[in-house]
Amino acid sequence: MPELAEVFRRWAGAYLALHGAAMPPSHRRTIADIVACRTEARGGHLWRCDACNRDVYRYHSCKNRSCPKCHADETRRWLESRKAEMLPVPYFHITITVPKELRAALRGNQRDGYAALMQASAQAIVELARDPRFVGATVGVLAVLHTWTQQLVYHPHVHCLVTAGGVTDDGRNWRQARPGFLLPVKALAKIVRGKLRDILGKSRPDLVLPASAWRKPWIVHCTYWGQGEQAVLDYLARYVFRVAVSESRIVEVDDDGVILRYKKRKSNRWRRCRIAGHEFLRRFLTHVLPKGLHKVRYFGLWHPAKRALAVKARLLLLLEQRQPAPSRAAETNEGGSDGPAIANGDNTAAEQMCPHCGQGQLVHIRRLEPRSPCGP
Repeated sequence: MPELAEVFRRWAGAYLALHGAAMPPSHRRTIADIVACRTEARGGHLWRCDACNRDVYRYHSCKNRSCPKCHADETRRWLESRKAEMLPVPYFHITITVPKELRAALRGNQRDGYAALMQASAQAIVELARDPRFVGATVGVLAVLHTWTQQLVYHPHVHCLVTAGGVTDDGRNWRQARPGFLLPVKALAKIVRGKLRDILGKSRPDLVLPASAWRKPWIVHCTYWGQGEQAVLDYLARYVFRVAVSESRIVEVDDDGVILRYKKRKSNRWRRCRIAGHEFLRRFLTHVLPKGLHKVRYFGLWHPAKRALAVKARLLLLLEQRQPAPSRAAETNEGGSDGPAIANGDNTAAEQMCPHCGQGQLVHIRRLEPRSPCGP
């Protein structure tokens, strides 16, 4: 299967020669990290099979958040720490998309623009949910920033995971949302639009934004996601650590470019497209975020300043439960380590098995320093 690093090794040199002077430091770092990821350039460890006596070289990962190889362990650790925060309630998935008139401004001012977009989206959800006509309480919102389509076209939008209920203002009751309904999306779109305009107007008064962006309807989708912690973990694994392109979608790499698989949303069928090498790098690097910019943020019940309220929400939910927790939740808590997203012991055992004979165990011989001549 072709790898993203192969694409970078083939075209990154020429791309840097053309655009390196104007390239942000985060883009340079991403290129260097992906090219060197899991190669002798990063160093690693030498192992030897106790059955067939063959050597196995394992090199260090780059740990760059834009690298598709380096998220399995990070995802597992992050999901384990999130399990304790999830509430045993239904959830909704809200997607808020920026109109094309604002994309250039966000692309050129990523730190302020992305932060304002996520803040406006989450605040609008929290405020509208407090309306007694809908939830009448403070909900929890986990917002995740994405900036791409499946063909790597720049398309900034925010995915929000929202609890289908919240804690009342007096902190004494949990109020559940109506079955299958959370918020009116048209009203939410208008509030997000107004909030983003106000936030950018205060934080970046120097930005000249097209007036048409504030008059046209914005696209907002709200769908029921699922019940309980497992639905939340599925959501987090799907969205939080996703990068612009997974290596499973790279079909072929040749001198003319990259053949990429993508799914047509309307027909729900897979298609293929060819992207020239330099154009592929340009599109991919467009989605590399500046250093230190957080693409996952918490609002409402999950805001760090309201952790005490989130704890109270969990207690209220436990008090309201008249029957034991359903078996699905029990399976999630007791047997969660069997799932692929949070697997731990099985993966570790598989890594210690010899990849050549499949029977012997690997014995650690020594550490390999970066760019060690002892590599294969």
